[in-house]
Amino acid sequence: MSGTGSNDNTNHPDRQPHETVTVAVELIDPVGSSIECPAAPLLAGELTRRGVPAGLGSLHLTDPASEEIGGSVMTALLPAPGRRIGLGVATGSGGHDGSCAARAALADLLPAARPRTVLLAAPRSFCAGVERAIEVVERALEQWGAPIYVRKQIVHNTHVVADLEMRGAVFVEDLAEIPDGATVVFSAHGVSPQVRAEADRRGLRVVDATCPLVTKVHTEARRFAGRGDTVVLIGHDGHEEVEGTMGEVPERTVLVESADDVAALEVPDPERVSYLTQTTLAVDETEEVIGALRERFPALRGPTSDDICYATTNRQDALGAIAEESDLVLVVGSDNSSNSLRLVELAGRHGTPAHLIDAVGDIRPEWLRDAGVVGLTAGASAPPRLVEDVIAALSGLGPVTVTEREAARETLQFQLPPAVR
Repeated sequence: MSGTGSNDNTNHPDRQPHETVTVAVELIDPVGSSIECPAAPLLAGELTRRGVPAGLGSLHLTDPASEEIGGSVMTALLPAPGRRIGLGVATGSGGHDGSCAARAALADLLPAARPRTVLLAAPRSFCAGVERAIEVVERALEQWGAPIYVRKQIVHNTHVVADLEMRGAVFVEDLAEIPDGATVVFSAHGVSPQVRAEADRRGLRVVDATCPLVTKVHTEARRFAGRGDTVVLIGHDGHEEVEGTMGEVPERTVLVESADDVAALEVPDPERVSYLTQTTLAVDETEEVIGALRERFPALRGPTSDDICYATTNRQDALGAIAEESDLVLVVGSDNSSNSLRLVELAGRHGTPAHLIDAVGDIRPEWLRDAGVVGLTAGASAPPRLVEDVIAALSGLGPVTVTEREAARETLQFQLPPAVR
């Protein structure tokens, strides 16, 4: 490619070009042969960040060996033994801003083209609780038809929510948004007894998709409070799972987020203190808080088994095994996913730059330039196909060797609620 252009929209997010830029998913040479462009989503994502609408399509080349700008088409062919891969964008004649942004985006992505290794953490993506929650909504739609109302996001992932919305699920923040007598699904994160009571009062048909491991924490909260303990819940203020657990025995439950919170904690009887944890916390940080609690309250009691769920622990162990070998870690997940955010933080504690991405288009070219080894994982609520999309896109920048590192094998399955079995 020749020419880079300096007048892009990077610093002008409110400026819009006059037309959509087409990003090539394939380049077609004069004899009709196809040149693959698997990195198209990376280029489209960069254009979007520059304020340029980007669509995907096929582009025709007049000279497939050329990297020069031909009219409104800009292309680059990349070295890849045994394959023909490239990048390409096209703009119409009326879009000066779009043309400049396309030149700059292509110029930014090209230095990231190189062979690389992807260290793929396993387990990753969906856990048993997430699979169960999604299936609950799907079965409810099959049995009773749309609309099926879901209180909060069924799991914390934008792609899962969007897919279920297309099928007829309606996501609401509050039960007040649901018509009397309608069907409501409670999300995997659980709800408080107060929410259950309101649903009963409104005559709602309830299908409970609460993860059984979250239900376990709720049961422990009632048991600990019933024996007269102050229940110290370790978790993140405002998270839906925390709100549901706190609601079980609010008069006897206190929330702490860090060891500093423990230092300021006052309880009626220091000899009667128990702790519980949110299921999606960082294992190492939670152990630090528990240690502070034990030091402050030597008689502290806890659950018979860890509250941090197996899936969270397994994903953190798997990432920990590859983080220090990686130049960059990519975690696929939405920004409201607690377990996904903990993976990003964990990589950082291993000294490796890490980024949370909701989809492949979120990957920035500058992250990849010096990244010969990319660690890749996904939070427990992220669809597996999104990981596959990342690998495919990286393969559009040069040869990719994928090595999977398995820390544990997950075979657990949870039974569906009786209403939808």
